Amino acid sequence: MIETSEQKINPKLARFFKAGLHYGHKKKEWNPKMVPFLFHSLMSANKEHHFINLFETQKYLTQACHYLRVAAANKKIIAFVGTKRRYAKTIQHQAMRCGAFYINYRWLGGMLTNWKTIQKRIRRLKVLETFQAYGILNYYPKKESARLNRELTKLNNYLAGIKNMPYLPDVVIVIDQKHELTAIKECKKLNIPVISILDTNCNPDLVDIGIPGNDDSVKSVRYILRKLSRAISNEVNTDITEKNK
Repeated sequence: MIETSEQKINPKLARFFKAGLHYGHKKKEWNPKMVPFLFHSLMSANKEHHFINLFETQKYLTQACHYLRVAAANKKIIAFVGTKRRYAKTIQHQAMRCGAFYINYRWLGGMLTNWKTIQKRIRRLKVLETFQAYGILNYYPKKESARLNRELTKLNNYLAGIKNMPYLPDVVIVIDQKHELTAIKECKKLNIPVISILDTNCNPDLVDIGIPGNDDSVKSVRYILRKLSRAISNEVNTDITEKNK
């Protein structure tokens, strides 16, 4: 992980607690490399689960937001990756609101490392979208039209979030490290920095900036993604806007 200087800790950690960011996995599922990010006094009171130190969450979330703010200011391409169904809408919404790209349906092998092939599929998607928009598909025989519509739906599921991405992303934000290991490996192979939420069963060595937090809760993931999205779009976060979201 990228080393950090001492960060000023926001005293309002109650929001983190309310979002459930402190909840970790059962102790038998942990990764020992997450020890520096655990809340040890709370762990001693609970014999079954690990808990995340929210001061560490604050520190690394601040670093991630700063990194993304600078990247966005320098016109870097940023992509969100998370293919679990329960996070799909949140990932799409937060990526679109800050002008980033996203992959939220399924990670195709070679999505980044075989980018030229993916670009061909994107061009095919755009052709089919044009056919649909102008009613051209209606002029095909019924079976052929149905086949092309199925192809359009499939390509749209896979590629809608990156169809306008001009080239490989400069930064990738990953939701659920354990589930997205293939994506992370491709990023590492291409030297693309990875920002990821780190639950207690994750490996901090696999990412460049890890944000200790619960990655199994929609509420906690939404909270983190909202913060990152706002950093990218350089929005000013106030207590009022936080409460209304």
